[in-house]
Amino acid sequence: MAAEIHSRPHSSRPILLNKIEGHQDAVSAAVLIPKEDGVITVSEDRTIRVWLKRDSGQYWPSIYHTVSSPCSCMSYHHESRRIFIGQDNGAIVEFIISEDFNKMNHVKTYPAHQGRVSDMVFSLLSQWVVSTGHDKSLSWMCTQSGSMLGRHYFSSWASCLQYDNDTQHAFVGDYSGQITLLKLEGQTYSIITTLKGHEGSIGALWWDPVQRWLFSGASDHSVIMWDIGGRKGRTLLLQGHHEKVQALRYLHLTRQLISCSADGTVTVWNMDTQREEAPHWLDSDSCQKCEQPFFWNIKQMWDTKTLGLRQHHCRKCGKAVCGKCSSKRSTYPIMGFEFQVRMCDDCYNTIKDEDRTPLATFHEGKHNISHMDMDPARGLMVTCGSDRVVKIWDMMQLVGCSIATGFSR
Repeated sequence: MAAEIHSRPHSSRPILLNKIEGHQDAVSAAVLIPKEDGVITVSEDRTIRVWLKRDSGQYWPSIYHTVSSPCSCMSYHHESRRIFIGQDNGAIVEFIISEDFNKMNHVKTYPAHQGRVSDMVFSLLSQWVVSTGHDKSLSWMCTQSGSMLGRHYFSSWASCLQYDNDTQHAFVGDYSGQITLLKLEGQTYSIITTLKGHEGSIGALWWDPVQRWLFSGASDHSVIMWDIGGRKGRTLLLQGHHEKVQALRYLHLTRQLISCSADGTVTVWNMDTQREEAPHWLDSDSCQKCEQPFFWNIKQMWDTKTLGLRQHHCRKCGKAVCGKCSSKRSTYPIMGFEFQVRMCDDCYNTIKDEDRTPLATFHEGKHNISHMDMDPARGLMVTCGSDRVVKIWDMMQLVGCSIATGFSR
């Protein structure tokens, strides 16, 4: 069922500890069981499995339960051992797992959505299960009565969700690239704001209630940090992936962000540094450096008897420039550009070598990562995806040095 991997590190990188195999379809979600050598998985093959590590070092299923519809997501509350499973048919099923993790009892089935459940959060404080679905809705249901409390519809599929237990704010990402912030109050709600910054569907959200930062990852390969608690509403763009970002986790103790993408890249971002906001792109009918017209500027092209040029933008200053005035490329990590991007010649000449020092490290997970969970206290990470494989990683070399001591770097 699971292979134990024996390898020793040569540098700071994730160390693959175990591979869990045996699912018949894509693994939708996997979570590490706190204070236990165990993993819970839910899969498109309609199974819920609890894997415990045996004396042999391998993981074997202590619970293997089949439900009526493919499993799409999961929310596990360790203190109460309550687990909620979102399904492709729109239902959410609640179970309680026994103390020895060898038995699971059905509690309730919630008719939450008319389509696939895309994400879900159980709040013990509110006694709610909050969920999003492909019926373009956010719903919240009472876990005591099993009744629907409220629902809000969006213009496109709701893809991911985060929830603040103390303030009852819900953050919902959707397929249009928008993030909606709602305040839930019993059977009523209000829309606080809509965040727009991504050019593709939102694949992952992570809310840090301490810093009051919201992180979003999308199919445009980028991550954005939204400073919800800050008065200026600061947003930081982080570009360090070549594929859609599908999993996020912020570690506020070490001030690091972990992001995972569909091509298996695991990126560790240093957020304990001064960063600059990327500029808004400026509009212009002609190059803001050499003043040559762009190809839609018919009047200037006619007056000057010149051909129009293609418009580009400098990533550092945001000015609209032609290709000749922006022939240089450079990284600029302080603004989130870990890969080389277009710069106008003036901005390129202002960048020093120390400005190109990376503020992120990149690691290869070697499988599609659609979901990720971390146990920061033990420096462990679990990843899963469409290749039906679950991988358990030792991340201590990357995030553990300050977690172990309890101090941030």
